[in-house]
Amino acid sequence: MAAARTVACIGECMIEMTLPDAQGAGARVGFAGDTFNAAVYLKRAAQDLRVRYVTALGTDAASDRMIETFAAEGLDVALIERRADRLPGCYAIVLDGGGERRFLYWRDASAARTLFDPQVTVTFDALDGCDLVYLSGITVAILAPAVRERLVNWLAGFRARGGQVAFDSNYRPALWPDRATSQRAIAALWSVCDVGLPSLDDEMALFGDTDADAVLARLRASGVATGALKRGAAGPLAIGDAPAQAFPPAAKVVDTTAAGDSFNGAYLAALLRGEPQAACLRAGHGMACRVIGHPGAILPKSMF
Repeated sequence: MAAARTVACIGECMIEMTLPDAQGAGARVGFAGDTFNAAVYLKRAAQDLRVRYVTALGTDAASDRMIETFAAEGLDVALIERRADRLPGCYAIVLDGGGERRFLYWRDASAARTLFDPQVTVTFDALDGCDLVYLSGITVAILAPAVRERLVNWLAGFRARGGQVAFDSNYRPALWPDRATSQRAIAALWSVCDVGLPSLDDEMALFGDTDADAVLARLRASGVATGALKRGAAGPLAIGDAPAQAFPPAAKVVDTTAAGDSFNGAYLAALLRGEPQAACLRAGHGMACRVIGHPGAILPKSMF
């Protein structure tokens, strides 16, 4: 794959609250969201890339602080819509003893749900200067159906003009009105995708595939040329040709938040450097193992 100079990561960043444990410890407040998390790890792993975060926020103090956080991570913030009538979404994390998490969301009035609406100033055309666009199933789930359809059409044209699309289906049933709607929307995105970064569990739950081989066959039939099928502790499988390899498990699991997102960021960084598929898979898996060994979605910069 030719090296990309500018990557646009499209989606929603929210206020993240980690609730205290039974002893009252561990409470935290930060900012996170699947495409934002991936953008951070992509930029940290490839400082030479221009990584643009594309979202919509309010004009409130929390939104201001978010944008400051984006900029502090080296992300380009020029394509952030500001809406005086909206606020950022918010969610809370509840962790069990094994580091698995449950989420509680407050996002119905999130500014990000207005992304690319006709009344906004940041349009699809603003992305034309980018080499690669990265988005997720959560990105498309929060968009209005008409905007979602326009997005797929624009991505098809973007690819025809030489752009590349990376996509993680990141299936969250609660964000969709029904399974059939989500199947149609996600299938449409796979049809305009160059780099696939799905998780096995998500694809099996959404499309009813029986195993990893069935998922890989369907993705390849959709035209996805390369990427990784993430399988948690078992390690990723290549979409496309790559030698079989084993992946070491994480040394410890504290919090699995952003495991897939950090994988995506590190994988894309290696891919855009022109590294072979096997090295891209190792980079993604290694980053995910680091992230789940610590609380929260974003590792402190001091750890890099």
